Amino acid sequence: MVAIILGIVFIAFTVFSVLPMCPLNWGPEVIAFLKGSIPVLAAFVGLICLFIGAADIKDKKEAKKEDLAKNDEEK
Repeated sequence: MVAIILGIVFIAFTVFSVLPMCPLNWGPEVIAFLKGSIPVLAAFVGLICLFIGAADIKDKKEAKKEDLAKNDEEK
């Protein structure tokens, strides 16, 4: 219950701080932050995809070796 209340409070503060009619008017700064963080986020996602792809290739090679070993044992 506390988490839901805190979530509502944080969302309300975010809306209050970004709206142009409110005294904080942080909208342009938030947009600048989002624009600056997109390339960094894209780099991290790209690295994670590379690691996942490499692990997948490694797993497929190991599975193929196990299948070959299993087939040799059956013969």
